[in-house]
Amino acid sequence: MQTSQAKSPWLWVPSLYFAQAIPYVVAMSLSVIMYKDMGVSNSDIAFYTSLLYLPWVIKPLWSPVVDMFGTKRGWTVTLQLAVAASLVAVGTVLHLPAFFMVSLAVMWLMAFSSATHDISADGFYMLGLAQKDQAAFVGVRSTFYRLATLAGQGPLVVLAGYLAVTMGDAHKAWSIVFFILAGVFALAFAWHQMVLPRPVADHAVARGTSPLREFFGTFGAFFGKRDIWLILGFILTFRLGEAQLLKLVAPFLKDSIADGGLGLSTAQYGVAYGTIGIIALTLGGLAGGYLISRLGLKRCLWLMVFAVHLPDLVFVYLSQAQPENFYLISGFLAIEQFGYGFGFTAMMLYMIMVSEGEHKTAHYAICTGLMALGMMVPGMWSGDLQEYLGYKNFFIWTCLATIPAFIMAALVKIDPEFGKKQ
Repeated sequence: MQTSQAKSPWLWVPSLYFAQAIPYVVAMSLSVIMYKDMGVSNSDIAFYTSLLYLPWVIKPLWSPVVDMFGTKRGWTVTLQLAVAASLVAVGTVLHLPAFFMVSLAVMWLMAFSSATHDISADGFYMLGLAQKDQAAFVGVRSTFYRLATLAGQGPLVVLAGYLAVTMGDAHKAWSIVFFILAGVFALAFAWHQMVLPRPVADHAVARGTSPLREFFGTFGAFFGKRDIWLILGFILTFRLGEAQLLKLVAPFLKDSIADGGLGLSTAQYGVAYGTIGIIALTLGGLAGGYLISRLGLKRCLWLMVFAVHLPDLVFVYLSQAQPENFYLISGFLAIEQFGYGFGFTAMMLYMIMVSEGEHKTAHYAICTGLMALGMMVPGMWSGDLQEYLGYKNFFIWTCLATIPAFIMAALVKIDPEFGKKQ
């Protein structure tokens, strides 16, 4: 890929995807732990934090705008500044009497900025790297995305737990955490303003055409793809089980033994799931990216589908046995997270493959929006379902919910050479 400023991908790919993960981690994970600490019910946590997914679900509606106006580089750095400002705002409103709804509203705006940032950053990735380098660096981007998840769910959760105990106020503790996150994102903005290359192909694609025609043409081109129903089925069902499980992991680990949970403190959660688990997730992502680069996506697909879904059985065991040994719990969580990190690489490469073509930025956004839809809707009902079934039966159900993903994996069509490093 020729650029007007040739810069090593190692200067910007790791930091770009580290930054991309932070607001997502806030919306999907940190918000769950924070509201649990503040006494919000499992049902409300699952429903309302699932709604934070909405910007990622509907982002395809404005993804053509990112293609039609400005550059992917310009969109990316500007939106990083917007996310930093929204993180400051979240930390500020946590002291208000109506903190729950007000903070959710602010985080929804953060999620909107972050979802738009994902469109531009993913488009920039595909413009700034040649196709062979895209496959080679998919493991790197996944790794640093996971490292941000590690930082967000590990040390910061431990810090929040420590501050809540020493200060005696969970609201103040989490405010400090959000101000730290805002500082990290502000630094990311300054760094990328300096180091992001300027690809020659990074320009508005709608110049000289009707913007409205370009807008609808982008969607028409995507939904006119060959085997579109298989594409939609695979993307929408791949995370059906995880979508429900994910919202209840933190409540399960933190609820008391008497309530069916494992009774971990916030700090213990940060170590077990947010540190050990995310390290395993990162190693799994690296291994998955390496294997696909050697064998290609098609040959690895079934192994990766099994790796994503079978380890969910870990939660069936943990909910049935309710072990109190912290190291045993951490070990089982590491197994589950390694499998997920290893297998999810297949979905990332599949969406890149589907997006190839003139509108790759918008089409990748449509793919990720569909994937988010497959996460949001099941997640919204998961809290009510868990409260009705109890943790033991709920985790059995989430394992059964993985069956559609196996069916779609048997039907989906993949280029045998895609993803293989030449």
